[in-house]
Amino acid sequence: MHIARIGADATELCCAEDIGAKAANLARMAALGLPVPPAFVLPVKLCADIVAGHAHAEHHLRDGLKEGIAFLEQATGKRFGDRREPLLVSVRSGAPRSMPGMLDTVLNVGCTQDAVHGLIRATGRPRLAWDCRRRFLESFGETVLGLDAAGFAARISDLVGIEGADNDRELDSEALERLAGDEQLLVEDHAEGLLDDAVAQLEAAARAVYWSWKSERAQTYRKLQQLEDLQGTAVTVQAMVFGNGGLASGAGVAFSRDPSTGAPRPMIDLVLDAQGEDVVSGRRTPDTADAIRRALPRTEAELGDILKRLEREFGDVQDVEFTVEDGKLWILQTRSAKRTPRAAVRIAIDLMHEGLIEQDEALHRIAGIDLASLTVTSLVSAGQPVATGVGASGGIGVGRVAFSSESAQRLSATGEPVILLRPDTSTADVAGFAVAAGIVTAVGARTSHAALVARQMGKPCVVGCHALKIDPVAGQAQLADATLSEGDWITIEGDAGQLYLGRCRTVETRPEAELGEIATWQSSWQSSQAGGLGTPVRAAAQCTPL
Repeated sequence: MHIARIGADATELCCAEDIGAKAANLARMAALGLPVPPAFVLPVKLCADIVAGHAHAEHHLRDGLKEGIAFLEQATGKRFGDRREPLLVSVRSGAPRSMPGMLDTVLNVGCTQDAVHGLIRATGRPRLAWDCRRRFLESFGETVLGLDAAGFAARISDLVGIEGADNDRELDSEALERLAGDEQLLVEDHAEGLLDDAVAQLEAAARAVYWSWKSERAQTYRKLQQLEDLQGTAVTVQAMVFGNGGLASGAGVAFSRDPSTGAPRPMIDLVLDAQGEDVVSGRRTPDTADAIRRALPRTEAELGDILKRLEREFGDVQDVEFTVEDGKLWILQTRSAKRTPRAAVRIAIDLMHEGLIEQDEALHRIAGIDLASLTVTSLVSAGQPVATGVGASGGIGVGRVAFSSESAQRLSATGEPVILLRPDTSTADVAGFAVAAGIVTAVGARTSHAALVARQMGKPCVVGCHALKIDPVAGQAQLADATLSEGDWITIEGDAGQLYLGRCRTVETRPEAELGEIATWQSSWQSSQAGGLGTPVRAAAQCTPL
């Protein structure tokens, strides 16, 4: 079985249908000389055979991982699971088409007890080493072993309380070592000797990522997005870079333009002293722009330059995941950004004016949008909001409150609109997203996977609303000083991130300037067709080069 290698000196440009869109774009960025950690890829075609349990597939999996780890060891100068210079890896999914947050990822694979001591020896940072160990136990336990995240969350919460800290980022190395010990007790009865066997960890993680193709949320998403013809996911194994090494490090997501409005300005979220899942999972609220500028003064400018370069290279708005390790910027992923319909129209027009795409390509990109019904909705005399969060996807949502995906589906079946209120933005709620008129979360980032899905579906979304406290057992929520019960009416404003009690009045306007320009394009195309020039031809996708 052929594995694709990605690195500064060994990049292979391959088709997304073979190695997944994520890895294909990684290879393209590495070929451009951008700072991409080295990686290798197990192909999409192996997915169906792994899921079917074919013996030859397991043989190919083991051989591919052995070959790939040897490549990473050579590229990094580290050894997998070593006591002196340990190599840790992430194991990520990657379908031929983007499925944000619907497939699984396992971080810090190879973080055995030996590797912990190796990290301490190599870096002189016991806190980083023990944080990687406990993060590995959480990621492996939830994704590979199927353990409930609540068990890990309870142990973290208990220790944070004992230590008198505000959150786990304030725990010192001794506390994190104790946390790792507590979490190991939670995991080890289910792990069958995997916790201190780096190779066995890697095989189990790769197998779990392939199996995530069959998860309920992934299948629901493919059905909703008409992606049921896809054949599987690839598995990308990449050398870890560490955003959890202190306040000169962090993990984030950046959009080259605002995916909610289409405004030509970057949108960047970063969590200091964190790893990638902290941001995209929606479980944490990003640090403020001022805190980021103080900690990492050069990162914003460097990232801005890379975003512009990627837009030019790919000819579209980019959604980029990145890590900063001790002040050094690493790019982990780029893809075309999910966007609201109104943003799609503005972006298509702007990219055409900037010369990044031709007029026929701009028309192609908005072909699926019902331009006749495209409107901008605004509130009328709404008064003061009861609470404010962070606007993640624009528009107005008015509906009855639901606190779970199941209750949202039940309430929507009555024919009335629903607003889904959740503690965080989990992609497991994709079925609830599909029926909701809007989504609100207590924590999370506007760049989380679930916020991406909300924008793709054209749903207003507010995240990081700290005034929202949900009690799922009681079926109620506290929103600032108000108490909400399931079925109560609420209004959300997804641009400003504002929440209002009851049913607010709205008014709709049409983006006449943009629609007028598109009408001119369409008229020009029709004239050219009538003149015998035929339908504009778009170049067929090629596998190599990308």
